[in-house]
Amino acid sequence: MNRILVIRGGAIGDFLLTLPALKALRDACPHAHIEILGYKHIAVLAENRFYAQAVRSIEYGPLSRFFARNSEQPPELANYFASFDLIISYLYDPDRIFENSLCRCGIENLLCGPSKMVEKGRHAARQLARPVEDLGISVVDLSEKVFPSIEDRKFASDFLQSLHQPIIAIHPGSGSKEKNWPLENWIALFSRSGGFLNAAGRLGTRPCLLVVSGEADELLAARLEHEWKDQDVRFAKKLPLPHLAAVLERLIFIGHDSGISHLAAAAGANCILLFGPTDPSVWAPRNPNVQVLRAASGNVRALEVAEVEAAVAACL
Repeated sequence: MNRILVIRGGAIGDFLLTLPALKALRDACPHAHIEILGYKHIAVLAENRFYAQAVRSIEYGPLSRFFARNSEQPPELANYFASFDLIISYLYDPDRIFENSLCRCGIENLLCGPSKMVEKGRHAARQLARPVEDLGISVVDLSEKVFPSIEDRKFASDFLQSLHQPIIAIHPGSGSKEKNWPLENWIALFSRSGGFLNAAGRLGTRPCLLVVSGEADELLAARLEHEWKDQDVRFAKKLPLPHLAAVLERLIFIGHDSGISHLAAAAGANCILLFGPTDPSVWAPRNPNVQVLRAASGNVRALEVAEVEAAVAACL
C-alpha cells in the first residue's frame, strides 16, 4: 500500500472524529503516500501535518460525474483514482453509484466507511474506525489529535502576544440552536459586573478572555462584542482552522457539541464542553483533556452558571 486515498466530506467535527482511524493508518503505514479528498478548508488540518502529504478538493466540478449512474468518467480523474493502491471512502453512497464508478476505474482495494452513525450508543470515532480495522489495523486510541506546523504556531504566538496566561477561550455557537447555552449565561459568567472574570481578578488570577467565532456565529459574536465593548476581550474571527488549532493549543476552552470544540480538544486545550440534546458518550471527544457538563434533562439551558463557573475555577 504505497499510495492511499481517504475520501472524507462532512463538517469539521465529522472530519476530526475520523482522525483516530487515520492516525492508526499512518502509524501502520509510515512511509505510504496518503492523500485526502475532502473539503479543503477542513482537510488542510491534515495536510503536511502528520496525516497526509496532500489534500484535494471534493468540490471539484468534474467529480460530480462519479455520482451519476453510468456516466462517462473524466480521464484525468479516472487515472487519478486508479493511481492509488487503496481507497477508503466515507461518502454517503446508498445506491453505491460512486463505489461502482470507482470500480470502473480499475480500483481493486476499496473500503467504505459509515457516512452516518448507525450503531446506537457506540462512540462515533469507534464506528468510523471500521474500514481501517478491516485492514487488520487496531485503532486503540480514540482521542483526536492535530499537529500544528511551525508556521501555525508562529501565527498563534503573534496572535496571543498581547495576552497573558491564563487565557480562557469560548465558542458560544454550534451548528444547532438546541445545543447552545443561552447567550445571557455567557454574559453573566464573564461580564465585568459581578461575573467570573471579576471574581477571579480579586483572587489574583484574572484570566484573559478570547471569543472564537466563525461565519455561522457572526450574530452571536456581534452581540458579545457590543456587550463587552468596555472590557478587555479579544475576538478570533474566521481564523483558518490550522491557525485556530495552534491558538487554542494551551488554553482553557469552553464550548458546546461543535466542530470547534473537537478542534480545541484535538489541539490539547483544557476543555469544558456543555452538552444538551446530543449524547456525549457518542459525540464528545474521547480526549483526557475534556470534561463534559450535561444537564440531567438533556436541555443545555438547564445548566446553571454556577456549575460552569465551578468547572472553570477548577481548571484555573
